[in-house]
This record gives sequence, structure tokens and C-alpha cells, in this order.
Amino acid sequence: MREAILYKKLKENLVQCEACAHYCLIAPKKRGFCNVRENRDGKLYSLVFGKAIALHVDPIEKKPFFHFLPGSYSLSVATVGCNFRCLHCQNYDISQMPRDKNGQILGEEISPEEIVSLAMKNNLPSISYTYTEPTVFVEYAFETMKLAKKNGLKNNWVTNGYMSKETLELIAPYLDAANVDLKFFDDDLYQKICGAKLKPVLDSLKLMKKKKIWVEVTTLVIPGYTDKGNQFEEIAKFIKNELGEETPWHISRFYPAYKMMDVPPTPVEIIYYAYEIGKRIGLKYVYVGNLFGDEKENTYCPKCKELNIKRIGYEIKRFDKNGKCRKCGEDLNLILED
Repeated sequence: MREAILYKKLKENLVQCEACAHYCLIAPKKRGFCNVRENRDGKLYSLVFGKAIALHVDPIEKKPFFHFLPGSYSLSVATVGCNFRCLHCQNYDISQMPRDKNGQILGEEISPEEIVSLAMKNNLPSISYTYTEPTVFVEYAFETMKLAKKNGLKNNWVTNGYMSKETLELIAPYLDAANVDLKFFDDDLYQKICGAKLKPVLDSLKLMKKKKIWVEVTTLVIPGYTDKGNQFEEIAKFIKNELGEETPWHISRFYPAYKMMDVPPTPVEIIYYAYEIGKRIGLKYVYVGNLFGDEKENTYCPKCKELNIKRIGYEIKRFDKNGKCRKCGEDLNLILED
């Protein structure tokens, strides 16, 4: 347990958490929306500091990052808890544990120093804060990130983008890349499916870009939800106009999970439809996800269309020349190891 670093003390021992865009007002002996930040006698505490529920070595492509350290492996860390309540969460057993199991918080005691040491011992170039939502364990992540950066490692977040401006300002000097879920382009759906709002996610994405953090965007296509209206067009336009045409967009196939077991997998043609919209609107790099071996997972030169990175699952084969197209020399917008 560790006292939170982003909160305000208010009258009558109330506190206001400033870690995420919910800005929860928390009474004594109560927890915030995430269920892992608790008011104890007028002080806010993180209940998950140093308590890793998951610590694994993953291909960076699993996050998914296709342009950040391609072909490398990353040490992935998470605690329990999340500031979303997604009905379709694939990692609900850990993200929703405190909510679904009467406040239960599990995890192995692993210090930031041990995490960084483990990454270095295994020659891993980066640490990924992932699986759940790193914003809710920002104190743990922040201490680890500072140590990682000091030791020449890179840091990346796999996030729903619902952090506060205060959190993003705090971590930005140490954050090299972020894959942000842009789940919908519809505020009602965000509230109905995730218990959150659209605008803070868009604001975070724009601020990340301003801070020169490498950004990749993922949209999980839930049939009957994400494909309603013009959401694909709106997402693609937002990425191009606000983040830049070089920003990769991952369009992933949905499979039934958690409280949406009655929703069928996404028809492949809808994934391809979204892919074509992204390309038509002018995004350089559009990828499909959860379609094993599909050629639209490969990286092609945006100028001459030459194949430069071939992907089958998490296995990749690179043909590029130090981040440039092997045929015409076009920059492929790859963040490579130093």
C-alpha cells in the first residue's frame, strides 16, 4: 500500500482522486470507481502498489505494437483493477476482481527495482504496463518507469486512455509509446458498455501526440455496436487529422467474453470494411487483428506498396532497411532499438 500521488484533500476527510478522468470524490473508508484506491482517514492510498497480478514476457506485437520496437520482447506487468467496466473485457478476472469479488485484491509482492532488474537480466528492451489499466496503478508504474528509463529501458502503456491530464503530464517524460483503445466514437456507447465517456480518451490521445509519445490506436469491432452509424469514418478522420496519418490503426475482431457472451464474433467482412475506410481516408498503416495469418497484418510501404514486415501471429519477418522501405527508401515510421 502506498499513499496516492495525485489527489486533493477536501473538507470532512473527503478526497478527490486525480489519477483518471472520473475524478472520484471518495468518502472515508470508501474506494473510487476502480476499487483499488481507498480513502483512509482523509488520505488516499493505492492498494495495489507493488502487488503484481501478472508478470510475463510477451512479443511486443501482442500489445499490439507494430511500429514500436518490432520483433522485440517486452516484460509485461499489471495489478488488479480498472477504471472501466467493459462488458466485453477479456481480462475481467483480474481487471474486475475487486469489483466482482467483494473488494478482493491479490498480487505477488514485486518491487519496481525487481521488475527493472528482471527486464535487464533477460535483455528485454522495454517494460509494458498492460493487461488491466495502468492508470489505476500509476504510483507503481511511475516508480518503475523512472528506474527503467535510468537504466536505458523503454516504457509503454497499453491503456484505455482515460487517465487525467495530471497523470499524463506526470508520466510523459518517461513514456515512450502507448497503444490506446478507442473503443467507440459514440459517447452513449462508451457510457453503456464501459461506464466512461469519449471526450477524455480523445483529449489524452491529442496530448500524447503533443508530448511526442509514439501512439498506436486499437478499435475492437463489436458487431451491432462499433459498426453503428459512421464510427469507422469518424475514428479514421480523428486519427488522421489529430494524430497524424502515420499513426497505426489496429482494427480487431471481437470474440464473445465476460458479459457479452451472447454477441457473436465480428463478421470478417466488417473488419475488412473498416480497414478499407481507414485506407480511403488516408491512414498510412491500417491493420486487422485477431485474424491469424491475414495479409492485412503486414506492413507495406505507404508509397510503393512493397512488403516490408510480414506477420503470422506474433512471429514477424522484417525486410526493411533500418526502418526504410527496402525498395524505394520511404520512411516506415518505425521506432527501433537504439
